[in-house]
Amino acid sequence: MLTSDRSEGDGVTNGNVPIGAAPPSRLADVADPSPQDVQAASMIAHTIDAETLAGVIEQQEPPDAADTLEALDEEQAAEVLEKMEDEIAAEALAEMQKPLATGVITDLVDEDPAYAGRLLELMSPDDAADLLQALPDQPRGVVLASMAPETRRTLAHLAKYDRESAGGLMTTEFLALKADMTVPQAIEYIRAHDLPEDTQTAMIVDAKGHLVGVLGLQRLLLAKTAQRLSDLMNAEVDFVRPEMDREHVARVFDRYDYALLPVVDRDRRLLGVITFDDVIDIIREEQTEDTQKMVGAGAVEAVYSSLGTKVRSRFPWLLVNLFTSTLAAIVVLQFEGLIGELAVLAVLMPVIANQAGNAGQQSLAVTLRGIVLDEIRPGRVAHLLLREAGVGLFNGLVAGALVGTGLAVIGTFFTEGASWRLGLIAGLAMMGALTIGCFVGSAMPITMRRLGFDPATGSTIFLTMTTDTVSFFTFLGLASMLSSWLLQQA
Repeated sequence: MLTSDRSEGDGVTNGNVPIGAAPPSRLADVADPSPQDVQAASMIAHTIDAETLAGVIEQQEPPDAADTLEALDEEQAAEVLEKMEDEIAAEALAEMQKPLATGVITDLVDEDPAYAGRLLELMSPDDAADLLQALPDQPRGVVLASMAPETRRTLAHLAKYDRESAGGLMTTEFLALKADMTVPQAIEYIRAHDLPEDTQTAMIVDAKGHLVGVLGLQRLLLAKTAQRLSDLMNAEVDFVRPEMDREHVARVFDRYDYALLPVVDRDRRLLGVITFDDVIDIIREEQTEDTQKMVGAGAVEAVYSSLGTKVRSRFPWLLVNLFTSTLAAIVVLQFEGLIGELAVLAVLMPVIANQAGNAGQQSLAVTLRGIVLDEIRPGRVAHLLLREAGVGLFNGLVAGALVGTGLAVIGTFFTEGASWRLGLIAGLAMMGALTIGCFVGSAMPITMRRLGFDPATGSTIFLTMTTDTVSFFTFLGLASMLSSWLLQQA
């Protein structure tokens, strides 16, 4: 990778698509809608007819319009979209959650394939390609057949890239200018082509479409008319390959504060660009995916996913959890006689296991954050694990002292089942369980990453198995070893 022309701005768009740079028609304070706003929109959406609702939605910003449409079922949303202006409908559809948008497009394909295709054509190519990839094969083929050949080729080109890659993230809407153009020729070209309003930078290419530089439009407009773009451009350009994982792309944007990055093939032929607004979406999606993977919900599941999708993504992990829970139960079963003799042990077991589990979850969350932000260096892994174990040891010492003191007080004043002896054993078990819990919580995602697996996948399930098993074994094992002493009167 080279260096980006950051001083010139990095937003980008397409040489084939128009530049509509009209200023906003109104001014308004911008804020996230409150729960009351969302509820009110939902109530309105269900109490007025489709044509009136379409008129209301057309006055909203696209994200707010999407929220209103999401309050409806798929058939109702499709009916409202059909009564809206095509461009506004396309913008709202692009902002909707993918499972809902997919269902709406599927309904539209059944009713009017040409209209569904027209909405997709009005979207940015990357959004349209993502939505097409989510459609079942039959409606996808129908909607593609309704599109203009040029659009169909563009979307087919984007659809061949994995959605999780830079190629699946890029858009083909960008301003590309030839390096041998003069300043007047470039300005005339821009005037003749309508481009999205956020265009700030031109990609400079040679006669064969190879990326050779970038040029900020401000510099272009201030340049002398006799100059060629090759004399004005910045030849030091950062770029990414289409196969790069999108999480890596997001880290590159975050690390170097890019507004846009070109995507090129192995011959450095320009394929598309990735813009910062797409990266924001990726960061949000990856955060939610990691959260779902940690608890075994599956990365593909959304709030409005179908029943079948939800069951398929969750049930395999529930089976894994059933197996891992059985291991912990087997450990407890080995001490059945001791628990029958000292029933108070059964009361304390979940307390110790819960503390160890929570401590492990804290270490897991911190370590996953470090992995996502690329903060963990190979030479510092041992230091990280020892530090997390130290945190567990210290917290376990404090928590164990509190438990031990509490049992001593309870045994002295309230019940004969508890005693300072039991408190000492519980405190030692707490200290050991928290130490191991923190160590494993940090070591597990690092190990999974080194083995080539997603560090977030099922981490919580395996961590819970480990902390439960270790907690039960440590506590019951100590109680068994010291059972004679434990049963003595204080």
